[in-house]
Amino acid sequence: MRFSALRILKEGLTGNAGWGPHWRSPEPKREYDVIIIGGGGHGLSTAYYLAKNHGITNVAVLERGYLGGGNVGRNTTIVRANYFLEGNSQFYSHSLKLWEGLEQDLNYNVMLSQRGQLMLCHSDGQRDAYARRGNAIVNQGDDAELWSAEKVREEIPYLDFDNTRFPIYGGLMQRRAGSARHDAVAWGYARGASDRGVDLIQQCEVTGIDIENGRVTGVQTTRGPIRAGKVAQVVAGRSSQVAAMAGMRLPIESTVLQAFVTEGLKPCIDHVISFGMGHFYISQSDKGGLVFGGDIDFYASYAQRGNLPMKEHVMEAAMTLMPVIGKARVLRSWGGIMDMTPDGSPIIDHSGIEGYYINAGWCYGGFKAVPGSGYALAHLMATGQPHDSAAAFRLDRFRTGRGLMDEEGTGAQHNLH
Repeated sequence: MRFSALRILKEGLTGNAGWGPHWRSPEPKREYDVIIIGGGGHGLSTAYYLAKNHGITNVAVLERGYLGGGNVGRNTTIVRANYFLEGNSQFYSHSLKLWEGLEQDLNYNVMLSQRGQLMLCHSDGQRDAYARRGNAIVNQGDDAELWSAEKVREEIPYLDFDNTRFPIYGGLMQRRAGSARHDAVAWGYARGASDRGVDLIQQCEVTGIDIENGRVTGVQTTRGPIRAGKVAQVVAGRSSQVAAMAGMRLPIESTVLQAFVTEGLKPCIDHVISFGMGHFYISQSDKGGLVFGGDIDFYASYAQRGNLPMKEHVMEAAMTLMPVIGKARVLRSWGGIMDMTPDGSPIIDHSGIEGYYINAGWCYGGFKAVPGSGYALAHLMATGQPHDSAAAFRLDRFRTGRGLMDEEGTGAQHNLH
């Protein structure tokens, strides 16, 4: 089933009665070539690219709840490629290029809006750092513009430019950055994978990993045992728990990151804006709600809800950056479980157990990485070799200390990333 303007018009005139299910819901088979644990954005994109790029279609995606019910549906929807360090820079550049062709590839409207992201700077030192970052981004082949304070005031006049503690010195703009509809991304990949023969199994919790003589042979689930020659865990904040079933201890702590949305307002914020001194970021959704977030909750938790002190902290940052936001009513908040690594950068690698693969540690970068992550993991599983864009995301860097990518410069502390 393909989408087109004519089909949408026809269905709109006939009560939308002709739409069918977007993906199949089969019963699990007893054996697959590949099992992917986790039906979020990264797991679904991995299944899609396994089928599309490598012709591997005897694949099952196992999700203990419903597809897209985890972090892919619990984020602030930002898409960008303005990373600085070698390794991260190449990966997110590749992922952004995939984003830009995703709707045509999937024949599905993921509502990508390349409205631009502005990272504000509030000191001479931070402005110098952003100039260096911008040069690195341009050298990578992506776009970046260093804006003066006057340019920021011209484009975004409602910010508090006279704040004594955090004056605005300018900002770094990436015009190709923006946002996308998180649910649609999951649905588009699910539909594309299902159409290519992948089995999407919902309400199927993995309860054990079967390993014989150092090789994975399958998984135990609430719907019975399923055998497979290759298994990948792609479970975001639950990475440590699932890895423990395979006898592994990952260098990951899980904590909560909250997000918020206001009542619908007339269009007022044209870009994604990041507050450089308050870890606050905001954009406006297509419905008119202001979507924003801040820091993680700074304690380990598997709960998809946050604490009141962090809510207060985020609201304070919002008011510091743009006092006018105090007139908007917050409708709701939600939390996603973040898998934080010591250096703030992800893992896409073999596990050390033959046939078992790890995709984890996305910290704050999970949503924007969805296409690139699935593309790279599928390449690794199909060929045995890391994709060039993700070659730096080795698991053993935390054992050897070589190749660490401390993107935020906060040291080897999970709770500072």
